[in-house]
Amino acid sequence: MQMADHITIRPAEGDWVIRAGGAVIGETSRALELIEGHYPPVIYFPREDLAMAFMDRSATHSTCPYKGEASYYSIVGESGTIRDAAWSYETPKAGVEAIAGYLAFYTNKVAVEQV
Repeated sequence: MQMADHITIRPAEGDWVIRAGGAVIGETSRALELIEGHYPPVIYFPREDLAMAFMDRSATHSTCPYKGEASYYSIVGESGTIRDAAWSYETPKAGVEAIAGYLAFYTNKVAVEQV
């Protein structure tokens, strides 16, 4: 589906996994791929397929003119805390509602892998 003239959201092919500090934080076959302009695609994971017990909502917020306000999450594990490793648009703007209830992860902080 095409959004905001330059955003496309579609089901991500295959199975996906998130690894942080040596631990698997989530696995899903229901990921979404968001493509925005010239940026690399971003994989969004459904909250139900993540180990949310390791996710700690932080005080960080940001705003995207196309997607709305993002909330951030740190990953807390035995090997330490990875600050603001993920973000979520919990009430996204019209046209990108498909990502509500999903989290995306910074690939420079955790491993986002297709398996």
